[in-house]
Amino acid sequence: MPEEILELIEGKKFARLREILAEMNPADIATILEDIPERDLPVIFRILPKELAAEVFVEMDSEMQQFLIEAFSDKELRDVMDELFMDDTVDIIDEMPATVAKRILQQTDAQTRKMINQLLAYPDDSAGSIMTTEYIDLKKTMTVDQAFDRIRAIGVDTETIYTCYVIDKSRRLLGIVTVKDLLLHEKTCVIGDIMDENIIFANTMDDKEEVAGQFEKYDMLALPVVDKENRLVGIITVDDAIDVIQEEATEDIEKMAAILPSDKSYFRTGVFATFRSRIPWLLLLMISATFTGAIISNFEGKLTIFPALIAFIPMLMDTGGNSGSQASVTIIRGISLGDIEFGDLFRVIWKEIRVAFCCSITLAAVNFVKLLLIDNLVLHTFDPGKQMYEIAVVCLTLFFTVIVAKLVGCTLPILAKKIGFDPAVMASPFITTIVDAISLVIYFNTAMMILGM
Repeated sequence: MPEEILELIEGKKFARLREILAEMNPADIATILEDIPERDLPVIFRILPKELAAEVFVEMDSEMQQFLIEAFSDKELRDVMDELFMDDTVDIIDEMPATVAKRILQQTDAQTRKMINQLLAYPDDSAGSIMTTEYIDLKKTMTVDQAFDRIRAIGVDTETIYTCYVIDKSRRLLGIVTVKDLLLHEKTCVIGDIMDENIIFANTMDDKEEVAGQFEKYDMLALPVVDKENRLVGIITVDDAIDVIQEEATEDIEKMAAILPSDKSYFRTGVFATFRSRIPWLLLLMISATFTGAIISNFEGKLTIFPALIAFIPMLMDTGGNSGSQASVTIIRGISLGDIEFGDLFRVIWKEIRVAFCCSITLAAVNFVKLLLIDNLVLHTFDPGKQMYEIAVVCLTLFFTVIVAKLVGCTLPILAKKIGFDPAVMASPFITTIVDAISLVIYFNTAMMILGM
């Protein structure tokens, strides 16, 4: 498809290109434009119908948006901005450099500019930062017929018309009514008699991730947002909630992999930017590995007596790290879904102890057979006469390491959440480092007790 578009541009067959693009979804057009040379982007964008061009513009990444904004004339920029919903305009301005953002604001009228500045004033992680101020509001004294008249009058400039919000003179939220409700009642019915007063709403300062979770819980298309006086100031639509969920999931995955979060896609993130996102945690984890090195050095002299034990250090550390990671990822997911809270700590520990016991028994038993048949009889790893003692050391260490690792993996994310840290930080790399040190301490102390090191 990008090749076909380029051929049409080179052949100056703009009418045919407009026909093709007009039949496509805005998100698909934005995806295709990612593979188009930047010099051709303004040409393609200018031949799109005005409304479609605005929808495509919203779907683009921030770098492409910035390029087009700088290429637009003031009139072209104003035309695009006029077609955007308020929340999309705010998102774009928030991601632009100061000079570009200033130019966008200069192309808006005073009332719109005031509204944009109000939305930009909300914290980035709040519900207010993702809401739109364009919605259908009704009065409880209206009839169904009057409600439809208002929807026809202002609906074209609102992001959704299915759910309407009933407010009083002070804009306090009284109830909601859907278009379905309006269609199923007589034209003379009063809105106050058919509205639903059991309203699920958010406050402007609520955490946007928690608000996004309400959409999943209640299967909503839009959620009203009120201020401290319960006045309706905006709504959050499901597409914005999905964006938040996707952003938070990506951020958690990056943190769990010991990478500083980034809002850019992989191929649009430069080599140096990728380096900067990875190197801090790598340096921290490398330095933290000093503890494991110190433990091994402390027992170095005793290990020379039983050199066979050295070969099993990687296996024990890896198994412990994997066990801890399994528990931590499960708990972090439960926290993000709201299934696990700090009050559930002891329930979680009790469950993980039982899971850890089953896992450790199984792993130790399988490892015992493997050590006895392969390492002892085939590879002759162990010292003659001491093999059963050395096998016991490895298996007992494995047993206790798995139990400790799962306890560490399940408790750290919950404790991190309690003290205000992101639980995702307490994922695989961090927990693995802790478990590595603990497994070595268990290993060498078990060897000292059984082998008399």
